Amino acid sequence: MPSYTVTVATGSQWFAGTDDYIYLSLVGSTGCSERHLLDKAFYNDFERGAVDSYDVTVDEELGDIQLVKIEKRKYWLHDDWYLKYVTLKTPSGDYIEFPCYRWLTGEGEVVLRDGRAKLARDDQIHILKQHRRLELETRQKQYRWMEWNPGFPLSIDAKCHRDLPRDIQFDSEKGVDFVLNYSKAMENLFINRFMHMFQSSWSDFADFEKIFVKISNTISERVMNHWQEDLMFGYQFLNGCNPVLIRRCTELPAKLPVTTEMVECSLERQLTLEQEVEQGNIFIVDFELLDGIDANKTDPCTLQFLAAPICLLYKNLVNKMVPIAIQLNQVPGDENPIFFPSDSKYDWLLAKIWVRSSDFHIHQTITHLLRTHLVSEVFGIAMYRQLPAVHPVFKLLVAHVRFTIAINTKAREQLICEYGLFDKANATGGGGHVQMVQKAMQELTYTSLCFPEAIKARGMDSTKDIPYYFYRDDGLLVWEAIRAFTADVVGIYYESDQVVEEDPELQAFVKDVYVYGMRGRKASGFPKSIKTREQLSEYLTVVIFTASAQHAAVNFGQLFLGMYPEEHFIEKPVKEAMARFRKNLDGIVSVIAERNKNKKLPYYYLSPDRIPNSVAI
Repeated sequence: MPSYTVTVATGSQWFAGTDDYIYLSLVGSTGCSERHLLDKAFYNDFERGAVDSYDVTVDEELGDIQLVKIEKRKYWLHDDWYLKYVTLKTPSGDYIEFPCYRWLTGEGEVVLRDGRAKLARDDQIHILKQHRRLELETRQKQYRWMEWNPGFPLSIDAKCHRDLPRDIQFDSEKGVDFVLNYSKAMENLFINRFMHMFQSSWSDFADFEKIFVKISNTISERVMNHWQEDLMFGYQFLNGCNPVLIRRCTELPAKLPVTTEMVECSLERQLTLEQEVEQGNIFIVDFELLDGIDANKTDPCTLQFLAAPICLLYKNLVNKMVPIAIQLNQVPGDENPIFFPSDSKYDWLLAKIWVRSSDFHIHQTITHLLRTHLVSEVFGIAMYRQLPAVHPVFKLLVAHVRFTIAINTKAREQLICEYGLFDKANATGGGGHVQMVQKAMQELTYTSLCFPEAIKARGMDSTKDIPYYFYRDDGLLVWEAIRAFTADVVGIYYESDQVVEEDPELQAFVKDVYVYGMRGRKASGFPKSIKTREQLSEYLTVVIFTASAQHAAVNFGQLFLGMYPEEHFIEKPVKEAMARFRKNLDGIVSVIAERNKNKKLPYYYLSPDRIPNSVAI
């Protein structure tokens, strides 16, 4: 009788093992096996991190194995189990891999296909077509869209983390990480001990040092020592945590009535302000989004305020950015003066502090929350709803949305919810942060997520004119490495543009993102469909870059882009593409490391060895 060797790998995360009964059935082209209990005498099967092998003998030839069915039945108490993969050695000596990377809960079962990525058109056998359809039907019931707040991108329909499908919940280790990071943030801010400092005026700049006393690294120490200086202030717009707002000023806005006489002492080229604009030496950061946003009123004993400043910067003779004029609100007038470096030390410093405060609000709520976390969640939900696990795009993207939905759900529970951390610690709490996202959604476009186009749209693309914009330099290297990788993968599975256009699951994924994520807003420029391989490569690059590199640049990540510990792809051409991708990324790491040598303020946020795969890792 035919005999198969079945190898079963259990996950290594906490509580991944199980004591429940595990059964296996094989479905072949000519027959199906009986259900076999996988159990070895005097042995503790399916322990955490274990790889267990079993001999399974069947009554008759099964033909080509098409599906493997795994069932979990209760032994004593329900015991969740994380199954990484099943490998099958056939009677002829062939090995077939069946990736899983899923939790089996309760009286759970999972039906697995072999690891070869397949488009819908590749499945001609009824049972495989049915498996594909049933998987998506089940997922679409589990992954439902919900409006958390009007005007927001739609999010997952879950009130709290435990309501999420088990496969996208934090594992125990990551859940502990979230709690520890949340607690650490509270501890670093000394919320409890120094809450009175947030509820009254600060009397000394040393109060800053008291709050951030536990943050200690080369960059933070240098910023702490030089934060009052104009050069540091300008540098942060290029390479700080929010390097996406500064743009080249091509025309002085009427709402900022600055003249040459006002800033003459800051101009070094003996030119008028208008001539400096024409030569490309004037830059601007406009916080117009904050205009009209309600300040936090959750504590009646604490008055909080918001500004909507406009900051003019100048590229000096050594190509460094320095601020030359600041107006704290949008409408000019006697009650809204313009501040200059020639003003008294503390008037100018306070004006810069207001700008930095506004930059913080935009960074946290728009650059970070909306444009990385919420956008990545949209991609993740659409992926789970419309792409089966066998689809090559699912296999490509799943690592880049890992825990994204979970961390965003936690944020809606603890951070941005009513009475959450935003309400306690931010001047935009109490609803202002919601208004900000609603306004920013009207400006969120597909091209603004395409890194090269976004840089060019702000007039920041010239390395000759703007030589110290490391966020741009490193970001372009990483973008191109990701684009080359996605082009490789697309080329393997899509032999022509027509195959792309005729892939119903891919088109449903893209449509879901547009209709639900972007709320069907035509002005967003998000595609409703993908017609060419080049468009698909760019789209996938946007998804991966947003979740990994862009998030790292504005959130200071610490894990590795290009590492795929879950082997969803098994084909040699894709593994070769992954190897080329990692080699390209290694080259970028070397380039960045060489540039950073001996720099007093190194920039490494976009070094691939510090970029996490997703926003939640």
